[in-house]
Amino acid sequence: MHDHPWLIIFYTSLANGHACDHRRRYDSAQQIDWEAVRAQGAGGQNVNKVASAVHLRFDVRASSLPDLYKDRLLRLRDHRITAAGVVVIKAQQSRSQERNKELALQQLQELLRRVTVERKKRRPTSRRARRRAEAGAEKRRGQNKALRRDIGDE
Repeated sequence: MHDHPWLIIFYTSLANGHACDHRRRYDSAQQIDWEAVRAQGAGGQNVNKVASAVHLRFDVRASSLPDLYKDRLLRLRDHRITAAGVVVIKAQQSRSQERNKELALQQLQELLRRVTVERKKRRPTSRRARRRAEAGAEKRRGQNKALRRDIGDE
């Protein structure tokens, strides 16, 4: 990985009634703060000497994300988002600081991907279709029960 990792975010917006896919490239030096810390847990002397774990901080309110995605991100019930609107991700899976930076960026991208997905609006099932489905279920249930009977019962 290079000195300044890039964060690439895909999102869809509605422009003039048409869905447009956007690909934004954010420079981590501008929008992401890094802090090297010592990892916790097992690892022998290496854990006590080397600051290989990283904290990634991404200020949602100060970011250049579209307001729609900022709002969605701030409404997420995720323990990594503080009350001040800062995403804090700790990565310490690897012994390498560079690899931990990559892992933290992947976690941030996944978090942002969750809020950029446009969900379809649910359309309620029509009464006719619901009744038809219920009748079919009753029929199948009856056939299953009929198969449980002894052959000599008929």
